[in-house]
Amino acid sequence: MSQSRLKQAALNYHAKPTPGKIEVVPTKKYATQRDLALAYSPGVAIPCLEIADNKEDVYKYTSKGNLVAVITNGTAVLGLGDIGPEASKPVMEGKGLLFKIFADIDVFDIEINEKDPEKFIQIVKAIAPTFGGINLEDIKAPEAFEIETRLKAETDIPVMHDDQHGTAIISAAALLNALEVVNKKIDKIKIVVSGAGAAAVSCTKLYQSIGVKAKNIVMIDSKGVIRDDRENLDPSKQQFATKRDLYTLADATKGADMFLGLSIANVMSPDMLNSMAKDPIVFALANPNPEIDYKLAMKTRKDVLMATGRSDYPNQVNNVLGFPYIFRGALDVRATGINEEMKLAAVYALAELTKESVPEQVNITYKEKHLEFGREYIIPKPFDLRLMEVIPVAVAKAAVESGVARKPIENWKKYAEELAERLGSGSKWMKKLTARARRSPKKVVFAEADHLDVLKAAQIVYDEGIAKPILLGDKEVIIKLMEEINFEVENGDVPIIDPKCEDQKERRKTFGQDYWEKRQRRGIKQLDAFKWMRERNYFAAMMVNMGEADTLVTGYSRSYPNVVKPMLEVIGRREGIQKIAATNLMLTPKGPLFLSDTAINEVPDAEELATIANMTAEAMHMFGIKPRMAMLSYSNFGSSDTVQARKMKKAVAYLHENYPELDVDGEIQADYALNQRMMQDNFPFSPLAGKKINALIFPNLAAANISYKLMKELSDIESVGPIIMGLKKPVHLLQLGASVDEIVNMTTIAVVDAQNHKKRLRDVVE
Repeated sequence: MSQSRLKQAALNYHAKPTPGKIEVVPTKKYATQRDLALAYSPGVAIPCLEIADNKEDVYKYTSKGNLVAVITNGTAVLGLGDIGPEASKPVMEGKGLLFKIFADIDVFDIEINEKDPEKFIQIVKAIAPTFGGINLEDIKAPEAFEIETRLKAETDIPVMHDDQHGTAIISAAALLNALEVVNKKIDKIKIVVSGAGAAAVSCTKLYQSIGVKAKNIVMIDSKGVIRDDRENLDPSKQQFATKRDLYTLADATKGADMFLGLSIANVMSPDMLNSMAKDPIVFALANPNPEIDYKLAMKTRKDVLMATGRSDYPNQVNNVLGFPYIFRGALDVRATGINEEMKLAAVYALAELTKESVPEQVNITYKEKHLEFGREYIIPKPFDLRLMEVIPVAVAKAAVESGVARKPIENWKKYAEELAERLGSGSKWMKKLTARARRSPKKVVFAEADHLDVLKAAQIVYDEGIAKPILLGDKEVIIKLMEEINFEVENGDVPIIDPKCEDQKERRKTFGQDYWEKRQRRGIKQLDAFKWMRERNYFAAMMVNMGEADTLVTGYSRSYPNVVKPMLEVIGRREGIQKIAATNLMLTPKGPLFLSDTAINEVPDAEELATIANMTAEAMHMFGIKPRMAMLSYSNFGSSDTVQARKMKKAVAYLHENYPELDVDGEIQADYALNQRMMQDNFPFSPLAGKKINALIFPNLAAANISYKLMKELSDIESVGPIIMGLKKPVHLLQLGASVDEIVNMTTIAVVDAQNHKKRLRDVVE
């Protein structure tokens, strides 16, 4: 994406449809006068008096226990420096967003117009009773050290300056694992630290806590090696001053075992890297450009083990692996602070998690065949869902054992299960899917690109690297719309094709001939076959059929039956599939939920329902999700003996006999299927009892279609689909008038489906 486009996209994202990235949402009912009387006067006085009698009851009656303040004065914002409190607000809102999506923690961002450390401290202390924890952010050193130290000592809630400790915790875990890989002892290694800011100081101190010797550390700032003969060193630097005869970074790297970079891009040269000891560990964490380019480092030395702050290289040291989960654990035991024991617990938990077998869903997300502990995997990936189940538990246990927990947890297994339940964010799951699509973008035909919303979606997936768009439609209209939305492409990256134009005559002839040869015994005349190739959906389907594109997205402007027909005629059903079907992916707050059949089969019989269930399971496996499916009815396990109930019961019996590997049961009512406690209490004999259901198979199209549309319109649930199942090649259809976001989501699904299709073909060949 060009800088001008990036600028406009970023401004639009933050400005529309509502300025900013976070909002306050009520958690209680407020529809009636009674609700309001309980929420405010006179009812609110009662919890106020309870808290007045016992201050700890504030956690019982208010949101304090799950509320973190992200606080800054804007003096050290990202790589932007001292830009002031107002300009820092987008970053603080972004931090709040990360807290919510990764650990389900609510945030108020607070930007304080005060640079004097003492005044800043007093302001934060004064507002601290509002919050369960305080995340200090983007405050420049050395003031940051004093501010954090004082606030930790003078408040009774968790306080952490993430710029210092986040990077320290993640990189310390990575260091432990890196040393294990290269077979070096932590108390023997020599470390060079490039940078002397808050993060560098905190990292170095934490490394000492896990075993690095002070005498083996050399720190460099903008003036060179920090030596004990330098004048006017502030205390944060003085503690790392060396007497060794070293003056420059080049001096310090000679014979060093590790380089930690928290400074600026390209300060480390290949010569410096070559001067390091055998199997050097290089953590070049400057963003976006590291102290030495990853590819250059790997080319310079084959034995280097490297980490960066970037997601496009192995071993990303990303603070999001730490701060959401550290605060989650601290809040859940009402810790009075975040101490060294809690930070070290996070370090060791992260290091150990890396060594465990990686879930297939993580491999799929990052397009890895088999991630395993080694030189290119020394720290977990940010979208590893196990982080939420492991890190908060370790932190909470450390808080309890070190005596700072006011609400000790007794059942750790139950706590881990509760943490897993918090991970249902649909947007987070879609983000993982987007990351997977980006790793191998496919050619996607947009068959209605002369519609503005479709073209906007094509621009987004092109800019984001999700897909390689091919634009079909009226060429003049498309070009005009591209100019309106500033859709810039490089070197003709995005073809524009008008199936009706003269320049497509030969293509139409080739496509038409192939189509006719396949359909001539089904009533299609050759002339009609050529004529149909002027129609965009037939043309687009033929592009996929002939290998000119990997997948297509269509249906924005036409009814579903009219779009399905050419796909069936041109693409055709997979072998063994009598009828295609559709599933909708609902991105619910509790996680992805698949609803089938929402668009194709009006009244499927028992065997067809079983096939729909099996195809749904295949689709879910493609996305790295283990299916747990309920066959829905108005009956619960024989409570009704009507035709419809018997049909679902028969479908279940067929599935159990022919697909015993599937985790499926029924017939069952929707509320029992989705409420684990109701299911467990009433039907403990079911294999679904106590399990979280993630797929619902409906008895007919009307029930499924109505259900997904009600969910979509009456709650904050995104719908992706309907996703077509059972075609020979990956083809995906939109709902009439789909939004830009829905088109982008469907395109992402189409790319992932195309990736999976190519993998299946390779597996067949092999």
